[in-house]
Amino acid sequence: MNSLSQAIKAELNVDDVFNIPVFGGIAIPESLVVTWGVMAVLVILALWLTHDMKVDHISKRQAFAEFLVTKLETLIGNVVGEKGKRYVPYLLTVLLYLALSNIVGIFGFKSPTKDLGVTASLALMSIVLVEAAGIRARSVKGWLKSFTKPVAIVTPINILEVFTRPLSLCMRLFGNVLGSFVIMELIKMVVPYVLPAVLSLYFDLFDGILQAYVFVFLTGLYIQDAIE
Repeated sequence: MNSLSQAIKAELNVDDVFNIPVFGGIAIPESLVVTWGVMAVLVILALWLTHDMKVDHISKRQAFAEFLVTKLETLIGNVVGEKGKRYVPYLLTVLLYLALSNIVGIFGFKSPTKDLGVTASLALMSIVLVEAAGIRARSVKGWLKSFTKPVAIVTPINILEVFTRPLSLCMRLFGNVLGSFVIMELIKMVVPYVLPAVLSLYFDLFDGILQAYVFVFLTGLYIQDAIE
């Protein structure tokens, strides 16, 4: 069990990759560097898939890009509803970022979502968007009145929910990604050959994409609840 605890500590350790020598030195954590890499990959893929797009006689690359975007927009659009379609691009961006971030472990990198600061930042961004969507749809007065629904006595609970939602999003994503790592380490201790390689495809690939979708799905539900 000592080896397991050491592995968890090493995985949770947010190492500084380098320092920028300004303002006394700005430390750059590993999770941020990997995030830059994920962003670069997504930008390069987007530029490649959308290069030389045509209306007629489209290429296979363009057909794949259109198919992917259409399916993802439909998937997220069904969650937020007709009134929430303006928020689909943001949710799709978060979905692609989280999906790629969660599976980079296959390539030997530490997932940024194992850094609590990353998951907390994403959760905070999502909740700010949710509340902004509510204000945009209902006006400030209507948004404030929504805290008294369905009856005024539940107002404190509705206000508390504004703070518990980001905590829930943050800890769910962080906990599930870390939990998958712990399970894989236990399997490696019990069955060190063959089986870990097979199961890593599930935990690093399928489960990583699933957790990204769950995060975006819940954010979409919160948006729909705020604007309907």
